Amino acid sequence: MVSGIFRLNISLTNSFLKFNLIPNGIFLYLPIIKNSPGIKNTSSYIIETVAPIFNRKGYEGTSLTDLTQATGLTKGALYGNFKNKEDLAIEAFKFNVRNLVSRLNASINTAKRSVDKLYALTSYYRGYYDYSSAIGGCPVLNVGTDSKNMNPSLFRLAQTTARKLEVGIEQILLDGISTGELKKSIDTKKAARNIYSMIEGSVFMATTHNDRVYMNNMMDHIDEMIREKLIT
Repeated sequence: MVSGIFRLNISLTNSFLKFNLIPNGIFLYLPIIKNSPGIKNTSSYIIETVAPIFNRKGYEGTSLTDLTQATGLTKGALYGNFKNKEDLAIEAFKFNVRNLVSRLNASINTAKRSVDKLYALTSYYRGYYDYSSAIGGCPVLNVGTDSKNMNPSLFRLAQTTARKLEVGIEQILLDGISTGELKKSIDTKKAARNIYSMIEGSVFMATTHNDRVYMNNMMDHIDEMIREKLIT
């Protein structure tokens, strides 16, 4: 059993994410690609440049011309660093997820108690509309819907990411039960699934209608649920 807060350790490969729960942290951001300032044709430069493009346009909607124009590199230079377009799209998604998790980590790590972590979670997502809008939408939602029937590798990556974010929420609930902050009767898997579903659903509605009120209202609803149904 993991006591206290935990760290969501993300290990990245070319095709999937591995998550491990490590005591004494939460939602850890672990970059694996180091920047090379001043060197334009590096993998890190390419990924940082094309990540917002893939996120906005999707895998099929992103053309080679989009990539070469954005980076100022030739096709040969791009694919000298990556196997193919799919490989680049996967790395771009990982980059977007690492940034998302890093911000989430910073928000949740401001809290010590499990209840406060739950409130930090909703606080983070109250500001998520502006952040996600700037990069073309929520990476998990975008890639999950865009790739479901088009690209199995990307879809599995988005699916795994979403599931592990649910795991992070569930661990907060489990920790809160163990410390007596939250009710022992809570079905932690169901509660975590519901909270994350409500979050992503509000992200979808806010994005569709270009109105952050959907997210703000849902975060208020989750806060109310925490107060009335979860806290002892």
